[in-house]
Amino acid sequence: MTEAGRCAWCGTDPLYVAYHDTEWGVPEHDGRALWEKLVLDGFQAGLSWITILRKRDAFRAAFQGFDPALIADWGEADIARLLTDPGIVRHRGKIEATIGNARAYLAIAEKSDFAHFVWRYVDGMPVQNAWATQAEVPAETSLSARLSKDLKLAGFRFCGPTITYAWMQATGLVNDHVTSCHRHAQLRGR
Repeated sequence: MTEAGRCAWCGTDPLYVAYHDTEWGVPEHDGRALWEKLVLDGFQAGLSWITILRKRDAFRAAFQGFDPALIADWGEADIARLLTDPGIVRHRGKIEATIGNARAYLAIAEKSDFAHFVWRYVDGMPVQNAWATQAEVPAETSLSARLSKDLKLAGFRFCGPTITYAWMQATGLVNDHVTSCHRHAQLRGR
């Protein structure tokens, strides 16, 4: 817990604090925005989230606003272009996964809205946890394992249970602000 009543993980970096205070844990119901955040959480694997947060605008530019319909048609020339872009994380596997994930997103969208697909795992309402300390917050749960498995069955990559849980926290599917954080109570009623 920080002096300002925040979750300790955001530290004091102004960008991280703003992300914590305005975005992390806020229920996201836009399918495309959910997909973008899942992709970014996949890029974060093995890195700190602040690294991705600092590069988010560059990612949005490089991936054309995270438009799945555009990205799904990308090929080797686009991969090569992205591998030379210093503004993003240049990892071939993650770039290739993003293209495949765009195709998987579109396949789901043919049958159902991606937001509906995701939110049905929590019956349309955020799971309200009540962790007293950051040490109590799990890295993954049985729910994130189930959602991860189903995403993989749908064709997604870089969405293991830990990545999926981090994404669920970020997009408000679960409220994992510690109880002493000012955002916990604010988001409890959403």
